Amino acid sequence: MAGLRPTPARVREALFDILGARVPGADFLDLYAGTGAVGLEALSRGAARSVFIERGRAAARVLAANVARVAPVGSTEILQEEAGAALRRLRGRPHRFNIVFLDPPWDDAPAPEVLVLAASLLAPAGILVREHRSGQDVSLPGEAGLRAGRSYRYGDASLSLFHRDPGPGAA
Repeated sequence: MAGLRPTPARVREALFDILGARVPGADFLDLYAGTGAVGLEALSRGAARSVFIERGRAAARVLAANVARVAPVGSTEILQEEAGAALRRLRGRPHRFNIVFLDPPWDDAPAPEVLVLAASLLAPAGILVREHRSGQDVSLPGEAGLRAGRSYRYGDASLSLFHRDPGPGAA
């Protein structure tokens, strides 16, 4: 499909090595999901649930077929709409995610509002991971309330981690 840039297998492997023990039992949000490879791998590694957001109609059809083929019944939700609209809808629910994974098109950076909304959906000890072109600035707006963690480079692709700022008085 034109416009899709799947996360390479070695980057997915590295992602789940980095996340390690955070994945089993986690609620996972796969934003800009494409065919769903990352969110489905999270399920295969023990995540309790994966929610996929993908605006492209063709990619969402492939995603739905992949989910139907391999995901346990009731463990997924697919929102086929623009990222901001889907995140606003999710924000209206009480549920929060342990892991939010963003893999936006590299040449079409997400709007600051999308980044703030994605951060607002994190559980208190949650982590946001962004896949991006190596060397690209992926800082988050201050109102996201997350601090940058470590970045990992895998050739042209990098993974950057962001954590909830514990706030004043936290140990």
